Formats: sequence, structure tokens, C-alpha cells
Amino acid sequence: MLTKEELPECPVATTVQLIGSKWKLLIIRNLQMRPWRFNELKKDLEGISQKVLTDSLRSMEEDGIIVRTVYPEVPPRVEYSLSELGHSMKPILDAMSKWGTDYKASLETD
Repeated sequence: MLTKEELPECPVATTVQLIGSKWKLLIIRNLQMRPWRFNELKKDLEGISQKVLTDSLRSMEEDGIIVRTVYPEVPPRVEYSLSELGHSMKPILDAMSKWGTDYKASLETD
């Protein structure tokens, strides 16, 4: 996890640094529904490479946004879920969803 000194001074830049990639936002969107396994995310996020998904999940785990849970089974089962911090981003994604819906609606009225 980054220290306060390592983060940008601007709060918007801080948010963008943590979740600013397309894939991170879509991963968070999915994890709002329920915990997901790696292959489920890979299949649902059409176009994401295994490397980008792995790097995104690791980065978000390091930043405290998601939790990686390994179940002691054979073969091991790993699930990703949102942490409390990750759940606190719901209003951001809700606002983005509303804006996207409103924007699409505005295109239909032109």
C-alpha cells in the first residue's frame, strides 16, 4: 500500500491512480455483485489479457481495494472480493453508471 507521501496531492489524481484503468473499474464493477474467481473474471471481461488481469488484481490487493481468499482445497480455490475500502467506491461507480446511461439517452434525442 502506498504511503500518503507517495500519493498525488490532488484527491482526484489519487483516485485515478488507484482505479483509473478501464480494467480496474470493470473488475470493481463485477466484484460489487459477489466474489469472483480469476477465470470467471477473465471470461467476463472480454479482451483482457491474463497478464493485465493478474497485474490489476495484485495492484488492487496491494492498495487494499480487494481481498484475495485462498481456500484450502485440492485443487486450491481462490476468490477475489471487495474490501471495505473497495465497497466505499460504490458511489463513484454508481455515478459513472448514471452518467453513462444519461449520455446514451441524450444521443437518442438528438
